[in-house]
Amino acid sequence: MLEVPLWLWGAFAATVVVSLAVDLLSHRTAHVIGFKEAAAWSALWVSLALIFGAVVFLVLGPTAGTEYTTAWLLEKSLSVDNLFVFAVIFAYFKVPREYQHRVLFFGVMGALVFRGIFLSLGVAVVSRFTAVLFAFAAILFWSTYKLLKDEEESFDPGRSFAVRMLRKIMPVRDEYAGAKFFVKEAGKRMATPLLAVVAAIEAADLVFAVDSVPAVLAVSDDAFIVYTSNAFAILGLRALYFMLAGLLDRFHYLSKGLAIILAFIGVKLILQASHKTISPAIPEIPSLISLAVIVVVLAGSVLLSLTRPPPADAAEQTDGQGDTPERPSSPPAAGDS
Repeated sequence: MLEVPLWLWGAFAATVVVSLAVDLLSHRTAHVIGFKEAAAWSALWVSLALIFGAVVFLVLGPTAGTEYTTAWLLEKSLSVDNLFVFAVIFAYFKVPREYQHRVLFFGVMGALVFRGIFLSLGVAVVSRFTAVLFAFAAILFWSTYKLLKDEEESFDPGRSFAVRMLRKIMPVRDEYAGAKFFVKEAGKRMATPLLAVVAAIEAADLVFAVDSVPAVLAVSDDAFIVYTSNAFAILGLRALYFMLAGLLDRFHYLSKGLAIILAFIGVKLILQASHKTISPAIPEIPSLISLAVIVVVLAGSVLLSLTRPPPADAAEQTDGQGDTPERPSSPPAAGDS
């Protein structure tokens, strides 16, 4: 385990708190997030993550810096799946676009807490039972199979455990009430659909943690590295969503790229566990190679997606007309949910 100075933990915490405060104040008035605004915020989050990585490199050494960068990029790439689920949840609940940032803000807050818990448990388990890495590798291989076979389980936001529990705890009204999570009707406190959306977002993150946590633990088993890298990746999710909204379907090769990355990380986990439990002669994959593989696969899948459009898109470009129904420019009224 790394000997991380207390001031570095403090610097990380201060960066996160100040960034979240600035983000919240900048978006205190509900409005639709456009591409330019989302791109600016995304650039800011990426810059903060890379600057912090440079500090880690200088303070804790090149190995720690490489592991941090690899873990951050890995989590960033895996979180793309979250963006698709965000789109499904917003469509299901017919969330007005001007309130989507508020939902994701509180969703990210919850994700930071739950990821911290899961990663802490994961680090504790791995440090005591190294053989559990074989089980983690099996999880990643199963995820790889589902991605390659397009057998990802459909996510039904309305039936998620978090949403069902919310409805049992308190009544949820049908109509939105601006950006409010709670309202009082006839003296009775009720939740608005906006709170149900936050619950669905949190439930989705718990599902994705099944892949994310084992993957990042293959890069490093140090609590500081795995949590800070995850935190900076999660913080940039909102801006990335608004920047890529409407373009997600164009990255059709990305799922295949993620499958290759997960399979590679699974192999890395097996070698890592074998090196520690079977024989030190079994080689491990260095973090620098892991970083290179992730960068090359991600870049390749994105370039392929952009240069080779899906068959449906190609057909539309050829004959100028398609069977795809016209997409509404704004979400339906909240009362229809």
